[in-house]
Amino acid sequence: SGTTGGLTGTSPQVQSTRALCVKYAVEEEPVLVLGETGVGKGRVAALIHTISGRRGAFVVVPTPSVPETLLESELFGHEKGAFTGATRSHDGLFQSAEGGTLMLDEIGDMPMRLQVKLLRVLQEHQVRPVGSTEAVNVDVRVISATHRDLQSLLTQGKFREDLYYRLNVVNIKLPTLDERREDIPLLVAHFLQLIASE
Repeated sequence: SGTTGGLTGTSPQVQSTRALCVKYAVEEEPVLVLGETGVGKGRVAALIHTISGRRGAFVVVPTPSVPETLLESELFGHEKGAFTGATRSHDGLFQSAEGGTLMLDEIGDMPMRLQVKLLRVLQEHQVRPVGSTEAVNVDVRVISATHRDLQSLLTQGKFREDLYYRLNVVNIKLPTLDERREDIPLLVAHFLQLIASE
């Protein structure tokens, strides 16, 4: 069918991407997935999680769509009374992904203030919920993704260099559709099948 593990296509570029997913899945290091919007960064992250055999959940953080004021609480959790409206304690997405994989989608849009806190979590393997003095141990593999040029953001001072190197231990650069035109008929058939089944 040309679709394996959510990746549709038989082009050399897609086969190479699948091979990298298999190679990196067995490692515990962070993976940075690069590519334009719509090329399948989320599918690659999910495939790496599936192959890895990690027993915990695969959790996606849609970084740009979460307001900055809520993103810290969403990621790290909060204690009851930590801020106005915090009527109960809340586990963050790191804790929800315990034993599994956390995908930080569009990491290039993460506010600088939270980049510092994320770096600390990656270094210490602990999260500190908002309003808490106690840190919580977490076993989470992080996969981040972006369509942005992180090197340019580094130069502009909009992305931390130490966080960049922590996230970019290994990376997968996804090809554009223009670079794998032979896959277009397979993709059309795949989407037609999805539409027909709905």
